[in-house]
Amino acid sequence: MAAKKKQSVSAEQIVDLYSQYVLEHGSKPTSVYSLMQASGFSEADFYQYYASFSALESAYLSELFHHTFDLIHKSADYAQYDAAQKLSSFYFTFIEMTTANRSMVLYLLTEDKNPLHSLEKLKLLRADFLKFVQQILQAPMATESKRLNDVQTKLVHEGAWIQFLSILKYWTDDTSAGFEKTDVFIEKSVQAAFDLVYHSPMKSVVDLGKFLWKEKMTQQ
Repeated sequence: MAAKKKQSVSAEQIVDLYSQYVLEHGSKPTSVYSLMQASGFSEADFYQYYASFSALESAYLSELFHHTFDLIHKSADYAQYDAAQKLSSFYFTFIEMTTANRSMVLYLLTEDKNPLHSLEKLKLLRADFLKFVQQILQAPMATESKRLNDVQTKLVHEGAWIQFLSILKYWTDDTSAGFEKTDVFIEKSVQAAFDLVYHSPMKSVVDLGKFLWKEKMTQQ
C-alpha cells in the first residue's frame, strides 16, 4: 500500500530534504520521485517550486545571497559606508553564511566538473550580485558619452563578479583556522580593486601580489 501523502510541503522543507540526502550520501538523489517518496511527499510537490535539482541548487545559492543582503542592511552603520566598505561587508557576511553551510556549498561548487553546469548553478546568484553592485559601484570616470559611461560601468560590475568568484574559489581551498586567510584575501583584493579602478593602484596591488605569492610558496 502506498504511503499516505502529507498535506503540504514548503520550498524550505524540500531544500532541507535535498541537503540532508546530499550530505549523507555525497551525491544527489537518483530522481525527484525517490527523494519525495521517501519522505511521504509526492513528486508533484517538488515541482510546485523547482523544475529540477539544478534549479533547486541555483535557488539555494541565491537564498544565501538574500540572507546576506538582509543581514548587512540590518546594520545601523551600513548606510554610511562607502562603496568599498559596502562591498567588503557583503563579502565577509556571505563567507560567514557559506562557512555555516560549508559542506553543502562545497558540494554545489565542486561536485560538477563541467564548467557550463557549474555556471548554471550560479545563474541566479550572478543576477542577484550584479543587481547589488549596480547600486553601489559607479563608472570610474564620468564622460559626456553615455555609451562610454555605460561600458565603464558594465566593466566595473563584471569585474566585481569575477572578484566575487575568486573569493569563493579561495574560500573553497582555504585550510586556515576559521578561514582567516580568506578574510585577509577579501580585505586585500577589495583594496587593490578599488585602488586599481578609482585611485593610485601600485601599493595595494603589490601588497595583494605579495600575499598571494607568499601563500603559493608556503603550499609548495
